[in-house]
Amino acid sequence: MQLFYTPDLSPANPVYFLSEEESKHCTRVLRLQTGDEIQLVDGKGGFYTAKIVDVHPKKTQLQVTDSKQQYGQRNHYLHIAVAPTKNLDRLEWFLEKATEIGIDEISLLLCQRSERKEAKLDRLNKIITSAMKQSVKAYHPQLNSLMPFNHFVQSHWEGQKFIAHCLPGDTKLTIASQLELKSSCLILIGPEGDFTENEIAGALDSGFKPVTLGESRLRTETAALAACFEVDFLNR
Repeated sequence: MQLFYTPDLSPANPVYFLSEEESKHCTRVLRLQTGDEIQLVDGKGGFYTAKIVDVHPKKTQLQVTDSKQQYGQRNHYLHIAVAPTKNLDRLEWFLEKATEIGIDEISLLLCQRSERKEAKLDRLNKIITSAMKQSVKAYHPQLNSLMPFNHFVQSHWEGQKFIAHCLPGDTKLTIASQLELKSSCLILIGPEGDFTENEIAGALDSGFKPVTLGESRLRTETAALAACFEVDFLNR
C-alpha cells in the first residue's frame, strides 16, 4: 500500500494535486506512474483511494475513486501532556510510537525541573505524520505548543484527569482501576526528576487524580508510552 498525507483534501472534490513533498516521494522515490492506484489520508478520518492522472515532481494530479470517512475511529480520546526530554530523540521516539499505538492529542509541558525549554513543532509534526502513514491511520494526532505547567493544569478539560508521579505520600491507584472506558482521558507525565511537590499539589487542586504506572522507575518517554498503551489496551 502506497499511502500519502493529504490534509487539505476535500471529499467533495474528486480531483487533487499532491503537495511538492509528496509528489517528489511519489515520482522520484516510489517511481509511480500514470494509472497507478494509491491511498490517501487527510488526518481527519478520511481514507481515500485514487489513481494517478498526471505524474509531476511538484504537483502530481490524482483522481479520487473511493472515499471512507471516520476510518479507524477509536472509541475513546487520549490526551497526554508530557515535559519534553533533554534529549529530543527520546521525545521523537515517544511521538512515533504513541501515534502507532493510538493517541489523539499531545501537549508539551514546561515544568520547574524541565531541562528542555523549547521544541520545534514542525519537525515533531513530521515525525507524527510519518508514523501515522506507516501505521495506516487516518487521524493525525494534535500536537500543542509548549505551555507552562501551572497554566496548563488550570485550563478546562472535559473528561478524566490523571497525574503520574513518583513522590511518596499520595495513595496512587492504577489507571486501570479508575479509567472510565470509551471516554476522554488526560494524563500528565513529568520531566526527568519528576514534578515538584508544588506542581503536584496544584494539579490535585485542579481535579487531577494521582496514578501509578508500576513499581519501576521509568524514563519520561517510557512513562508516557506506558500510559498510552495502558489506555489503548483497556479500551480495546
